Order: sequence, then structure tokens, then C-alpha cells
Amino acid sequence: MTEPNLILQDQQPPSPTRADALKNRALILETAAHLFAEKSVSEVTMSDIAEAAEVGKGTLYRHFDNKPQLCQALLDHDQRNLQERALDYLRTHSDPVDNLGWFLVEVALFVDRNTEMLCVGNNHSSALEHPAHWWWRQTIAGLLGQINPGGDLDYMTDLLYVMLDVRTIYFQRQVHGYSISRITDGLLETLHQLTA
Repeated sequence: MTEPNLILQDQQPPSPTRADALKNRALILETAAHLFAEKSVSEVTMSDIAEAAEVGKGTLYRHFDNKPQLCQALLDHDQRNLQERALDYLRTHSDPVDNLGWFLVEVALFVDRNTEMLCVGNNHSSALEHPAHWWWRQTIAGLLGQINPGGDLDYMTDLLYVMLDVRTIYFQRQVHGYSISRITDGLLETLHQLTA
């Protein structure tokens, strides 16, 4: 019996293990978050991120096709944290008016701290159209339904929901110079007027 001929090809380095890929992804996200905190998101390029993370551009682009995709990955962590805290809070508190007030404030704070990343690559479209944020509207609608203030609940829901849009909060912060506490106080006052 003859042994089959073995043809040796150029040895390619083994592809990174899943653990290496996860480590690289985490490093890229951590580096991007650090750079975004130091400078504005618009000032940081994908090349800056690759260089600061000490990874090749190929590695960076294997994980993220572009900066909007990278920003979305960073937002996902904060969004999941908000969801978990909201579920816990709404499960353990029974007053729907207080619950809705708490929720509006928490979402406004989320939008305020993530304004730059929410604006990256959205071509001036509303963040409210993004499926990841649609649960905000569903939560508002559900809590308003529990309060049952009378009137057009869908319109009241949209009124509160639109006040959480990144463009609305950006306009209030940058054009009018409102503090975030003025915005959240205004949301709570609007809620109390709607539900009085």
C-alpha cells in the first residue's frame, strides 16, 4: 500500500481562536469608548481606533464595517443596562405615574450621554425610528394605559416619546442651552399635566 502524496502548501498562520476574536473585539470597543470620551466622536477615525488598540485595520474591520456599526455596539451595552434596570424598577414599584416619570428621566439621561453616538451615520433620521428604541414607546404606552388619563393615549404616547428623540434633546441642550436637569424636570412636569 502506497501512502498518498502530501502536497505541502504555504503555511498560513492559524486563524485566531474564538477567544482571541472576542478579546480583540472587547479591546476595540474599550479603546473606542476611551477615545470618544477624550475627543468628540466625529474627531476619532477608524484608523485612530486601530492604532490606539494596537490592532491591524483588517482586525478592526473584521469586527466593525464602519464607525456607525462600532457606535451601535457601544450603545448596545448601555441600552441593555437601561432595559435591565427598567425591568427591575417597574417590577418592584407599583405607582404607574412614578414609574413613567422614572422611565422618562432614565431614557433622557441615556440619550444625553450618548448623543454623539446616536447621531453617527443616521443621516438626520430620528433615533425613534430605530427598532432598538421602539421599546421606549411601548413602555410609555403601557404605563399610560395603566394610568388611564383619558383622551388620545396614542397621541400622548407620541408626545412623550418625541421628547426623547436625540434631535429634540440635542436642540434643547445645544441651541437653547438647557441643562439636563431642566429637560428632565420639564418631562416630569409635562407628564403630571397630562395625567392630572
